[in-house]
Amino acid sequence: MTEYMSAPILKAINLEKTFQDKKKGKVEAVRDVSFEAYGGEIFGLLGPNGAGKTTAMRMLATILTPSGGTAEVNGFDIIQNPDGVRKSLGFLSGDTGLYARLSAKEMIIYFGKLYGMKQEQIDQRLQTLIIELELGSFIDRRCGKLSTGQKQKVSIARTVIHDPPVLILDEPSSGLDVLASRNIIRFINTARERGNCIILSSHDMGEVERLCDRIAIIFNGEIITIGAKQDLYDNYQADNMEEVFLKAIGVEA
Repeated sequence: MTEYMSAPILKAINLEKTFQDKKKGKVEAVRDVSFEAYGGEIFGLLGPNGAGKTTAMRMLATILTPSGGTAEVNGFDIIQNPDGVRKSLGFLSGDTGLYARLSAKEMIIYFGKLYGMKQEQIDQRLQTLIIELELGSFIDRRCGKLSTGQKQKVSIARTVIHDPPVLILDEPSSGLDVLASRNIIRFINTARERGNCIILSSHDMGEVERLCDRIAIIFNGEIITIGAKQDLYDNYQADNMEEVFLKAIGVEA
């Protein structure tokens, strides 16, 4: 474990989430999920659609209340101190919405104010994000007129305007073209270099393999295995993450 990983900034502790479905009855979406993540690393949650990744992330972000267990983000408990958690993280999901009538700039400023930032802080942070996410060419354009990639960049900017130590990113490059995806991946790597803790969810094996320092494979609501990439390769006698995943869930690679 590297030097900056002296203490976890995020801890999931036996997280569980159960839903009631009219047809299926009781559905255990997340079961006994525990892991730790540190500043300066990208921690990947790898699994197919419906594995429980998004549900777990929504609990960490205080959007969903756990049926059991808890988590701590930057020292704040998600149940006991959700406000402290929200100030300490930025959460980007696939359905993060933008107000069509607001410009990209207005949208980002609006969320800065929601986080209680002063206008001077917002202005300084906005200028940084305009450069890092290459927002300059469309910063004054209405969100409803933006391309998919541009909207995703604005969504990320509004997610991180308050400069939180923890970023939870659910499929951040899904549906984007190569150039837009490349820019967002560059931003994620820069955040790691600054010491941010990034929780990255994806079902894209290649993306997880390229970006993540440690990876948890989640399947049917449970974490099957956790480890650094090379450790997972060695443990499962695999050459790539797809092989690791298939062997971990009991399917022949």
